Amino acid sequence: VQLVESGGGSVHTGGSLRLSCAASGYTYSRRCMAWFRQAPGKEREGVAGLGGGLGGNIYYADSVKGRFTISQDNAKNTLYLQMDSLKPEDTAMYYCAAAPWCGTVVTSSFAYWGQGTQVTVS
Repeated sequence: VQLVESGGGSVHTGGSLRLSCAASGYTYSRRCMAWFRQAPGKEREGVAGLGGGLGGNIYYADSVKGRFTISQDNAKNTLYLQMDSLKPEDTAMYYCAAAPWCGTVVTSSFAYWGQGTQVTVS
């Protein structure tokens, strides 16, 4: 499984960005997809997840509920994260991750990772 993120950048507070994650490889291995982020000096945290084992098949961290939307285009094998009303505390490296199944959106549940894309909000 290969995951390639894109769409990061620098925006002002209140702005929007859409991250994309192009996925390839065995479909079974990426039935659960998620976005994580890691700010300098902090642990990597789950932001949003979709599919395989999640309650209601979708998960959002409390900090992004109502502002971020995760979606997937199966025809394009692409995962998206629409981020609206961005805040400085959203500044981080954002990573796409995949797993055959994930009961929770935590790093230990995911075997496949992209290289990350930087989001800076000022």
